[in-house]
Amino acid sequence: QVQLVESGGGLVQPGGSLRLSCAASGVIFSFYSMGWYRQAPGKQRELVAALTSGGNTNYVNSVKGRFTISRDNAKNTVYLQMNSLKPEDTAVYYCTVGVRGTNYWGKGTLVTVSS
Repeated sequence: QVQLVESGGGLVQPGGSLRLSCAASGVIFSFYSMGWYRQAPGKQRELVAALTSGGNTNYVNSVKGRFTISRDNAKNTVYLQMNSLKPEDTAVYYCTVGVRGTNYWGKGTLVTVSS
C-alpha cells in the first residue's frame, strides 16, 4: 500500500526558508512522476512543482526561482526547498504520486509565512 508522509512545515517570517520532505512507502519514487501541491484557505488546490521520473521539473510561475523540487532515491524521499517565502505562500502543502492510474496523497503539512 502506498503511503506518503509530509513533514517540514511550520511558521516562518517573510523572506525565510523551509524544506519540506515527503517520505514514501509502498512505491519507488524514482519510477514515477510526482508533485507538490498546496491549498490556501478558501482557494483551490494548485500544483506548485512537479518532478518526472526522468528528472524533468516544472513549477508554477509564482514560485519559479524560489522553490526547488528534488528527490533522494536512496531515501525514497522527495523534497521541496522553499526560499524567499512570501505571505501568499501560506498553505497546506501536499505531495502526490500517480501509480498505475491512481493518485496517492499525503495528509499535508502546514506552512505559514507571517511576521
